[in-house]
Amino acid sequence: MEFFCYHRDRPGSAALRDELLEEHWSYMDRYAAEMIARGPTFDRDSDTASGSVHIVDLPDLPTARAFVFDEPNYQAGVYRDVLLRRWRNVLGRTMWDFPGGRDGGNRYLVLGLGSGQAADLATPSDRDELIAYGPLLSDDGSTWLGTAVLVRAPDPETARAVLTPDLYADIEVHDWDFGGRR
Repeated sequence: MEFFCYHRDRPGSAALRDELLEEHWSYMDRYAAEMIARGPTFDRDSDTASGSVHIVDLPDLPTARAFVFDEPNYQAGVYRDVLLRRWRNVLGRTMWDFPGGRDGGNRYLVLGLGSGQAADLATPSDRDELIAYGPLLSDDGSTWLGTAVLVRAPDPETARAVLTPDLYADIEVHDWDFGGRR
């Protein structure tokens, strides 16, 4: 089962996040084989982290819950909240398989939060800039709750346009970077 996890940073937790970086990476190293994508989000036009994305393939929901809540930054209070949803890897690849590579261009997390009938279930025709793409689903996988996208785009507005705006209660766009050890 694939899961989308987004930990949002608590304001003022940057120093604690920096202090725990090696512990965070070591924890994530244990899930390297299950990782589809990962990386920090940032405040617009800054190097200040605002959250952390992890898309993982885990056996079940209890394992996914343990993954997000046992994470060292969560345990230490870096994060203010966690979004955990079932997810479907529509592209069928990891971020490391993205043809555009790890560097170059602006990258974004686009979260479309659902409000009714499922939207954007089919992959957009221009897949070249998509790093990860898939629906956010209920715990049992039966109900569409939104869409999560990692995309390379020239600007936040272009990234937002990957989703159909009128079909979501809200669309968030966050600066994002490939995560993990360099």
